[in-house]
Amino acid sequence: MSSKFEGKFALITGAGSGIGQSTALKLAEQGAHIIIVDLDIEAANATLQTIEELGAEASVYQCNIADNAQVSEVVASILDKHPIDILINNAGIAHVGNLENTTEDDLDRIYNVNVKGAYNMMHSVIGSMKKQQSGVILNLASIAASVGIEDRFAYSMSKGAVLTMTYSVARDYINDGIRCNCISPGRVHTPFVDNFIEKNYPDNQEEVFTKLSKSQPIGRMGKVDEMAALISYLCSDDAAFITGSNFPIDGGFVTLNN
Repeated sequence: MSSKFEGKFALITGAGSGIGQSTALKLAEQGAHIIIVDLDIEAANATLQTIEELGAEASVYQCNIADNAQVSEVVASILDKHPIDILINNAGIAHVGNLENTTEDDLDRIYNVNVKGAYNMMHSVIGSMKKQQSGVILNLASIAASVGIEDRFAYSMSKGAVLTMTYSVARDYINDGIRCNCISPGRVHTPFVDNFIEKNYPDNQEEVFTKLSKSQPIGRMGKVDEMAALISYLCSDDAAFITGSNFPIDGGFVTLNN
């Protein structure tokens, strides 16, 4: 345990699994009180239990981040108890498809979670951060926000919005002591990746996993702990001079894959 985030309250959406869970554990080990916000209450409680086993503190709130009224209610409940010093917009969903085979329902579903969900969370916490004249917002964008990825029309749309929302919030609230940055992961090995391969490529899972891994010039997928380490740095006072920035963490995909 370290004291890097001692006395800080960090709200992490989608902290029940994957990058969100790893980030929750990382910040908890560094002294933060973790506020787990997740639609999957069982997964959220599993993360809570692990954090408590570390001797750290956490709380759980079930919430559909796409529901503005629900987000407002949950955030108000949290703020009645303590401040929110750090907001990490991690929760998101994916979609495979180009323009032609992306339906309006597909587009709306991705928008509601990835774009509106991030908006709902930021909109609900920004007033309290302004009042305390401090705060850190960290959004998860993607390499798909910066380069063309095959068959990721809706997902790329959503992550492009996350990237530009990050820039806008950083600009608008720089004089309120609020920093806003985002990271842009490449392919990261999470349960989502394993489930996606199992569902779509049941007969050649190992071959597809190897192909996806090698699409990063570094020759493998990222690890959730590597994402958590970068997020931890950007949310800490060590990064006090950084705002309005996008950090690719992609094994060289954006700059070397040409």
